[in-house]
Amino acid sequence: MPVGNLFTRRRRAAVATAAMSALAVTGLVHEPAAMAAAPTRTPAVERPVKKPNLLLVTVDDLSYLDMDHLPQVRKLVERTGVSFAEGIAPTPICVPARASLLTGQYAHNHGARTIEGPYGGYQAFDDSSTVATSLQDAGYATILAGKYLNGYGEGQSRGDVPPGWDQWRATVDPSTYNFRSPKFNVNGEIIKSKGYSSTVITEHAKAGIAAERGSGKPWFTWVNYVAPHHGGPSGPDDPKKIYPGTDAALSVTVPDAQDRGFYDNVRIPARPNLFPEDTSGYAKGSPGRGRFNPRKKDALRIAYQRRLEAIRSLDRNIASLLVGLKRSGGLKRTLVVFTSDNGFSNGYHNLNGKLWHYDESLRIPVLMSGPGVPRGRTVRTPVTNPDLATTLLAAAGARPPRASDGIDIMPWLRAPEQVRAIPVAGWRVTDGSRQLWSGVRVGSWTYARLHTGQVEVYDRSSDPYEQHNLAADPSVAETVKALGRLASRYEDCAASTCPKDLYAAGRALDLEGL
Repeated sequence: MPVGNLFTRRRRAAVATAAMSALAVTGLVHEPAAMAAAPTRTPAVERPVKKPNLLLVTVDDLSYLDMDHLPQVRKLVERTGVSFAEGIAPTPICVPARASLLTGQYAHNHGARTIEGPYGGYQAFDDSSTVATSLQDAGYATILAGKYLNGYGEGQSRGDVPPGWDQWRATVDPSTYNFRSPKFNVNGEIIKSKGYSSTVITEHAKAGIAAERGSGKPWFTWVNYVAPHHGGPSGPDDPKKIYPGTDAALSVTVPDAQDRGFYDNVRIPARPNLFPEDTSGYAKGSPGRGRFNPRKKDALRIAYQRRLEAIRSLDRNIASLLVGLKRSGGLKRTLVVFTSDNGFSNGYHNLNGKLWHYDESLRIPVLMSGPGVPRGRTVRTPVTNPDLATTLLAAAGARPPRASDGIDIMPWLRAPEQVRAIPVAGWRVTDGSRQLWSGVRVGSWTYARLHTGQVEVYDRSSDPYEQHNLAADPSVAETVKALGRLASRYEDCAASTCPKDLYAAGRALDLEGL
């Protein structure tokens, strides 16, 4: 037998064994429905007698891989509450993720699929019924500080104050991405701020909470930071100034002056999928087919350095907000959720950015603490942007503003790990009229069908860096087909037709029954 054929057969056998083992571990062995496990009954949850304050803190483009650089946030939220090992942004880009936090819906239902054009940005989103309007109706004072949706504040929207907000302190575009002097719409009045973006947003959050403290109402505050998203102005040692006119003239974020240079010469963490040379396993049209030359790799290293430096200010400012609440006695009555709108890839899969179906884009950090939340626990049951909106509304006893696609995650915080199907998708950035890819994430499996018709399938239990596309591997052909049918079933789901059942991990399940 030729050595090549022997190697191929051995590899296929190893993949098949690993795949079936992974399916068993994650509860996804494809077998007759009669042998399938039933959904787990939703555990009972004890709600606080008094409505809690709600604090949602979001940051922009923070990767779950960046969390080690937020030690104070982890100490104040994670150690006193829970961290989610599987936070997921079903459409991992700015506007769709934020609109999901405002509605509890997937992007194909709330309609803001991307950041600009007829299906993207502020103008594509109907904000007449949101988490804010529902919480206001439920007796909450509502406060927003920081970024809203891309395109807000431009043109005729400059003076807009969306319904449902008692304190409106939103950055207006395009100044949102000016880290030195962003402009804010403060309850209808445009104000130019002085100071670093993250610090100014924190000041607005504190001012908004202080303004509503006398009302006697519980409050909901959404603090929406811009960092570590790229912005301006550029410094002399940034790629735009070092490599002008080339493909390495990358936009980078802007750190606070006191943090600039703190991570000089830091390297992007080495992972097997960083700047891969062999991209033959990726489907044509996926972003992993490009190459980074040495100049562009250096530019991306600088971009990574700037991100970490901007994160230092986030850590200080979020800690300042939380410590202030703790000193006033308000933190113990506050349900805190910390998260990012989407993940971010710094060269992994040869990708600088987000939006695609790889783990670096889809996975987001999620921390939670406060009334009803256990202490010091890692929750492995997946949670999504729509779930967070649904959870906040349930904690407040508020009626959802729309038919919800998400689930209340609170009952599952103390439960054993559960498996669930999560539909995922991405649309073209410029207008959202064409879907770039859609798929499903179930247990350790990621399935994505690209607009070209090609498919990528990864088993992250045996291939955590998603380097080996199993779409055409005969040893897992039945699983791939079942995942494809599952993706098609939930591609256009809405409310009750979206996957809401959870299944105990480690039990045999029928994929068709999810």
